Amino acid sequence: MMKDTTWTIKGGRVLGPAPFFIAGIVNVTPDSFYDGGAHPDRETGVAHGLSLAREGAHILDVGGESTRPYSDPVSEAEELKRVVPVIRGLVEAGTCAVISVDTYKARVADEALKAGAAIVNDVSGFRFEPELLDVLAEHQPGYVLMHSLGRPEAMQEEPRYDDVVGEIMQFFEERLAVLDRAGLPLDRVVLDPGIGFGKTLAHNLDILREIERFHALGLPLYMGLSNKSLWQGLLGLPVDRRRNATQAATALMAAKGVPIHRVHEVELARQTLTIARELA
Repeated sequence: MMKDTTWTIKGGRVLGPAPFFIAGIVNVTPDSFYDGGAHPDRETGVAHGLSLAREGAHILDVGGESTRPYSDPVSEAEELKRVVPVIRGLVEAGTCAVISVDTYKARVADEALKAGAAIVNDVSGFRFEPELLDVLAEHQPGYVLMHSLGRPEAMQEEPRYDDVVGEIMQFFEERLAVLDRAGLPLDRVVLDPGIGFGKTLAHNLDILREIERFHALGLPLYMGLSNKSLWQGLLGLPVDRRRNATQAATALMAAKGVPIHRVHEVELARQTLTIARELA
């Protein structure tokens, strides 16, 4: 069932109420699995972000380090060089979309928030750099709390769970308690179970089948399954043929109460989610 959702972000701004939010992916990286190298600099990154906003993206998620499995880390200096100019460019262009920064690094998050970002999308649950917690407490941004099983370069090495959904829920409960003690209001937080981040195909499918269990935590869910490798594992699809699978799953997740969707193809997602809203 699709219900109207709100999300409070930096400055106390409230997104919504709305039945869904679309986060358009703005990769400023040479090695992201889907569009690495397509937007290698400030000019192309800004242009891509503005295009996604015109297609209907409510949020533009700007990332300067690939976190696909087995990816190599990027230095703080290089990540800053990639993302901050794009964020500033989007702000200067007057985009109506909210800007998010996809990072686990404390300084990158701090500089991005000062440059105009209002959300931090963190794959690490502030475990890789605990100093990120101080940045969150200071700026009070929207925050995507995501589950991953270790760092990207090693997370796919034999991931194991007894109950993947139950263990991710326990992770969220523990991290939420830390955020609460640090002073980040929990209406700033949304939860991403981390499809593909330290999970086998079976784990990913179990999460998607049982996604409604996460509603017990009382916070909005944020889903990133766009064109990911689970569609190769399930359907044998190469990366350039996963759009239909992505849209089908997006519709099903929306019908199961997931309101925030991080996607590459914003226009297709907007059509999919509009249909799901009308028929769910």
